[in-house]
Amino acid sequence: MSDTNQARRAIITGITGQDGSYLTELLLDKGYEVHGIVRRASTFNTDRIDHCYQDPHIKGTRLFLHYGDLCDANVMSKLMDEIKPHEVYNLGAQSHVRVSFDMPIYTADTVGMGALKILEAVRDFQQKSGQQVRFYQASSSEMYGKVVETPQRETTPFYPRSPYACAKVMAHWMTVNYRESYDLHASCGILFNHESPRRGETFVTRKITRAVGRIKTGLQKKIFLGNLDSKRDWGFAGDYVEMMWRMLQQDTPDDYVVATGQTWSVREFAEKAFAHAGLDFSEYVEFDPRYLRPAEVELLLGDPAKAKKKLGWVPTTSFDELVAMMVEHDLELASREKTLRDAGHELPAFTGHDQ
Repeated sequence: MSDTNQARRAIITGITGQDGSYLTELLLDKGYEVHGIVRRASTFNTDRIDHCYQDPHIKGTRLFLHYGDLCDANVMSKLMDEIKPHEVYNLGAQSHVRVSFDMPIYTADTVGMGALKILEAVRDFQQKSGQQVRFYQASSSEMYGKVVETPQRETTPFYPRSPYACAKVMAHWMTVNYRESYDLHASCGILFNHESPRRGETFVTRKITRAVGRIKTGLQKKIFLGNLDSKRDWGFAGDYVEMMWRMLQQDTPDDYVVATGQTWSVREFAEKAFAHAGLDFSEYVEFDPRYLRPAEVELLLGDPAKAKKKLGWVPTTSFDELVAMMVEHDLELASREKTLRDAGHELPAFTGHDQ
């Protein structure tokens, strides 16, 4: 491990996810020593951060991975004592909204109780060591659910419509409570939908762009989607992780909506994605009720005015640029898949559930 006196140290839960990978790049670029929490699995799940990783025995290495689980409070406390972080970013979760209806207890354990266990570990370490730890909680626009006002602001009441959203509300208010009760530097980023080529393939945006690539190359014929009229405020994940970091650089902790201030429907996202590849959306998209949620969230639109004013942040990637970026990535991926198939290689299973 590198000399811990020469760099700020950060812990990232959920480091192998979309946001975790972009945040890792950002912090390494800023000279941090980054420690990621990784769940033990029988297969490697670090592909999003492999390009950042070096053998920990190599001099100068600043990225370290540790086995842990948000459900295991003992491990989190041990890692706090071992790493002695200056910042903790809690991005880990069972983050798929539709899946949370199938796994509500596990979702609540990882999202809600997981955040509480980390907050306790932070509070205990700070109390014992006297070293301030700045904590970031990944809150979600899904907490607004059945919205009571539009656009949604930091002061908008929550009305969660899924087990995932309910658990996020718990984690959010626990963070606020620990900030006010124990004087922790704890901030919540209420991030609206943010996507990228690194988005998981079962999330609707990536599901669409993967299908576009596979249809264009003849590997797939149709895509089946649920509610095409749902509207979301979509931004680029690479832009949004900078806001996480900026929150923890403030003298005073606070909560911020991170959004573009624009909303688009699933239908519009799909239309643009297919059009970018020269395809007619209507010829390839079909409705499937299996992908409807038991309780739908129809409209999310964030008001990022506070973040712009206090943190000087504005998103740099437009909606059209985001769609194009994702489609171009997945066209290339599908082309590589087709080359392998034509060469007689067995392709890995596509996880979009739409073949």
